[in-house]
Amino acid sequence: MAHYLVFDVEATGLEVGYHEIIQLGACLYDDKWNQVSTFLTNIYPEHKDRFSIPASRVHELSIYDLDEAPQLHEALENFENWVLKHTDTKRAGKSALRNVMICGQSVTTDINFLKDAYHKIHLTWEFSYRVLDLFVLSNFFFMVLRANNISTPKSLSLGAVAEHFGFERETEVHNALEDAVLTAKCLKVIIRNGKKFQIQEDELDFEVD
Repeated sequence: MAHYLVFDVEATGLEVGYHEIIQLGACLYDDKWNQVSTFLTNIYPEHKDRFSIPASRVHELSIYDLDEAPQLHEALENFENWVLKHTDTKRAGKSALRNVMICGQSVTTDINFLKDAYHKIHLTWEFSYRVLDLFVLSNFFFMVLRANNISTPKSLSLGAVAEHFGFERETEVHNALEDAVLTAKCLKVIIRNGKKFQIQEDELDFEVD
């Protein structure tokens, strides 16, 4: 059975390879988008001097908040064990991760951060290379809504999309798990409602000017 892993990271900055993940949040869903479990961990950074001011304003995590956080290798091992625990691993082992689809908001950046972290601790990346990106799906979904004269948000940020669907953050401070859950809720809305749009085959136009 396939699973959807919706995750989000908070980092010391925006530059992959230089800045580091300091918080990882994720929620796991089955193939029918029923929530299976959630995960959240802070991560103690190797380079304590690389906190960027703009990033710190978003997540409001300081080095003092991370004083008792696990090191990167421990946090990622806990994360992967959590995923494996809640997926069918009796026969497949780690290869079961290939059936786990990664999802997120502008997820490429977060994937690159996570892959870089995996590389640093010499942990192999086993997850599926299929992804669901809320930003990409929202762009298409709202294009369809506008074509049907239905109102859409002015922005494709997670906050704007979530608010349009009636969801909101509990606080203004970004928390990786809260953002992952919020992203999952938005994905479920788009997937559920996307099935309602119908078109006849003779109405399709595959010509490109």
